Amino acid sequence: MVARLVIAAPSSGAGKTTVATGLMAAFAGRGLAVSPHKVGPDYIDPGYHALATGRPGRNLDAYMCGPELIAPLFAHGARGCELAVVEGVMGLYDGAAGQGELASTAQVAKLLRAPVVLVVDASSQSRSVAALVHGFTSFDPHVRLGGVILNKVASDRHEELLREALEESGVPVLGVLRRAPAVETPSRHLGLVPVAERRTAAVAAVAAQAEQVRRGCDLDALLALARTAPPLDAEPWSPPVSVEPPGSARPVVAVAGGPAFTFSYAEHTELLAAAGAEVVTFDPLRDEALPEGTRGLVIGGGFPEMYGAELSANASLRAAVAELAASGAPVAAECAGLLYLARSLDGRPMCGVLDAEARMSERLTLGYRDAVAVNDSVLAPAGARMRGHEFHRTVVEPGAGAVPAWGLRLPVRRVEGFVQRGVHASYVHTHWAGAPEAAARFVEHCR
Repeated sequence: MVARLVIAAPSSGAGKTTVATGLMAAFAGRGLAVSPHKVGPDYIDPGYHALATGRPGRNLDAYMCGPELIAPLFAHGARGCELAVVEGVMGLYDGAAGQGELASTAQVAKLLRAPVVLVVDASSQSRSVAALVHGFTSFDPHVRLGGVILNKVASDRHEELLREALEESGVPVLGVLRRAPAVETPSRHLGLVPVAERRTAAVAAVAAQAEQVRRGCDLDALLALARTAPPLDAEPWSPPVSVEPPGSARPVVAVAGGPAFTFSYAEHTELLAAAGAEVVTFDPLRDEALPEGTRGLVIGGGFPEMYGAELSANASLRAAVAELAASGAPVAAECAGLLYLARSLDGRPMCGVLDAEARMSERLTLGYRDAVAVNDSVLAPAGARMRGHEFHRTVVEPGAGAVPAWGLRLPVRRVEGFVQRGVHASYVHTHWAGAPEAAARFVEHCR
């Protein structure tokens, strides 16, 4: 039994991340063991959640992992905790395009049997807030909206008008927050700037968020609401039972990290370890060689475009990556990893593993993907299906190699990515908890 809250909003930009992170930090400051979670594929917000709680931020994505895994993954992350705070995605009822409620915050709240707190951007409205809250409360009677937190409130008089309006709705006001520049987190082309790139400033921002929440929210009432969540009938997800028992050999799998490669799911390294790998993290910005004994390489997402000069300048590591790939060793690269393996990124030399050029673009590519493996690779046999997500403002030309990685159905049918000896490189981010056989297959190829 873990007390739990889902922090949602009518739309993006209302302040969900600020409020959720502030609540996590405020409750952790009270001495509670707080489990942080994020609905959807977002990699950046969980970094702030981890900073607030001292525990890994974990994603709950019903599209990539399947609705049936939401409660088990939640229970796995929340094991040993007294309270879980789940930050939603977009608006409360927004999910995968054309898929109804799939992957929405509302669906996850129902799967977790968790009460929802709605964060409302109250700027430029007064009595209309009651109509807005009424609509979100009544839209789906199976979603339990337990209260609202009013954000960006301008003054005491504004607060008074909002409270009067909401008295008629029957939904309690659990917090009122004024505008506060100190709690804001800078953004750029793909959202918030990750914690790893602004550690000192991020620590200060999270502390300010916690203080704002302590001053403006009724923490006792929020905790009481969280404790009304009934027990979940779900066994915690377990990496060791999700993959085949490992063999005797424990190959070293190097996983890229550091400020340029911050996009990763905690379950990936857990699955690699469960499959028998010795997982070692390295930083392509600073480490001049791969970890000793590396037999496989995983390069996830991130912002190599922000560190192109530094990555290019580390010629010894680029050469080591190229040599490993040429040897036929397994290499799994997603999005940022794909760019790093290209010949160049914005004209700067990269690893040259792939016969492709990468560059920044004005166009945002964003959305869930249904993927089918076009060819056998270190991650999947031909014909295997996997769900993923694309999120980038870069272009790789060509977009697919002579042996593509995936066939995609939406938004248009196309082939994408590269399979080249032991290399599997693609723009598509995947969540291996939804396909644990990918981790097992990768480690077996390493072995």
